[in-house]
Amino acid sequence: MKLNLYSFLASFPLLKKSYTAKIMLVAFLGTHIPLLTLLLSFVISNSYSLEMAIRVMLIALLATLLGTAATLYALHHLLKPVILTSAALQNYLNTKTLPELPTDFADEAGTLMADTSQTLYKLDELIHYISNYDDLTGLPNRDFFCDRLHKTLSQPENNQRFVAVFLLGIDDFTAMSHVLEHETTNLLLRAVAQRLSLCMTQTDIVAYLSTDEFAISRIDIVSFESVIKLSQMLLSTLSKPFSIKGNLIHITASIGITINGINERNSIDQLLQQAHIALYQAKQQGRSKYQFYSPEINAQLQERITLENELHRALERNEMLVYYQPLIDLHSGQITAMEALVRWQHPTLGLVSPAKFIPIAEANGLILPIGEWVLRTACAQNRAWQLAGFNPIRISVNLSARQFELPNLVEVVSQILEETGLQVSYLELEVTESFLMADMERSVKTLKQLRELGIWLALDDFGTGYSSLNYLKRFPVNMLKIDRSFVQDVTSNPDSAAVTNAIIALAKSLRLNITAEGVETQEQLDYLKMQGCDEGQGYYFSCPVPADIITPMLQKTSQQMEKIPA
Repeated sequence: MKLNLYSFLASFPLLKKSYTAKIMLVAFLGTHIPLLTLLLSFVISNSYSLEMAIRVMLIALLATLLGTAATLYALHHLLKPVILTSAALQNYLNTKTLPELPTDFADEAGTLMADTSQTLYKLDELIHYISNYDDLTGLPNRDFFCDRLHKTLSQPENNQRFVAVFLLGIDDFTAMSHVLEHETTNLLLRAVAQRLSLCMTQTDIVAYLSTDEFAISRIDIVSFESVIKLSQMLLSTLSKPFSIKGNLIHITASIGITINGINERNSIDQLLQQAHIALYQAKQQGRSKYQFYSPEINAQLQERITLENELHRALERNEMLVYYQPLIDLHSGQITAMEALVRWQHPTLGLVSPAKFIPIAEANGLILPIGEWVLRTACAQNRAWQLAGFNPIRISVNLSARQFELPNLVEVVSQILEETGLQVSYLELEVTESFLMADMERSVKTLKQLRELGIWLALDDFGTGYSSLNYLKRFPVNMLKIDRSFVQDVTSNPDSAAVTNAIIALAKSLRLNITAEGVETQEQLDYLKMQGCDEGQGYYFSCPVPADIITPMLQKTSQQMEKIPA
């Protein structure tokens, strides 16, 4: 439908912004022009005097004006439905206030008001849902969760109540989502949301925050035991298999919990941040765990963040060091090898424990440049000792899981050996059983390639992992290293002694050398020698120390070897 007349009238400045003015002008012109034309024609065509003609014209004009005024007044009020509808729409756009338009009229204007009112109410519901609910799970989103919880905590009657906030995260969800189809992942999240909703009371709030995280709030906590009970129920509920598209999917979850105490005024963002910290700690403990927030946990996390930031520049600032710990032949007492151990000398924090920074480096990938630097430094140091005239020994370097996964690992090791001039037979690489099991075929292939170069391979921390003969016979290693946890009480704990004896017997049956870690006493040394262990390593012989302190020990070993008859 064309709007020619409407467009024409809108072009006049005085009529541009007023629809009512347009209607009034058309009504005025429509009634006056025909009537006045008719009167003028009537007066001219009759033989009235001028005075009479003027009187007739004035009376007619006055009557017309009065009739027109009444007509315009009526038209103005008849236009009220359109005016009210326009005002309601404008008010909703500006203030999001829903209109109160009448809906009991049946004509076109009444239908316009009723339809406009209904449309705005539906539009408002849709906007509210889109703004406050997650489309995938149907649960409240983060903003709506925070808003509702804020309103709950703002109520005076809740000042004397404990409020618990739970943050639930699905364990290993990222890896799972890479395996499952996108549709299956979405269906799984919906099913999780439904199960969580079934665990809630009327006053609880459950929301979907992001990717794999759900938030739950519960007010009026009676006891910590009730919080623990709810956590256990949630974990148990999610541990039951989900039937998705005909397949059973098993998941576990971890929960971080923070409690807003009586009269405490923590913001919602603070509560969620605390719950996040607790969730992180829960995930560090393994699967299907829950953890309460505490300032101590927060302090640990802040320390970790600080260390991670500093660790990024540690290599550039030459803060990394390599310490060496000797491996001793238990029968001759001579040094047969050195294990290279990385240390971090921070300018203000001092010597940072490897137990603190190695897990961080493993997690963020910095272990790759650090590990390569340690390998190059250790090989160069061993070659320097040989050039100094000391008896050749093996240098033992740990490979991390990330290093072992490198597709060019063999090339990197070969290049470092070439750069440093160290013969392959004097390098020993230590690998851990646990990460070898992640991909057995690839692990065996990589180990064989390293072994073919002539490199020694040691299986570290043996006895703490799978320790299966079936697996072990597939690994082309030269040596087993007994974990220190068995050695430290080998003379007092029959179980540790039994495991140690079994490992030594197993190594001998497979013709592997055996090294015992963590030797600290003469009694432990005597026991291991009696059982036929080849090498020992531990504080009884030497703690890890810098290369300049190791040098006199190597010199002493070389002098002793020179005295032995050829």
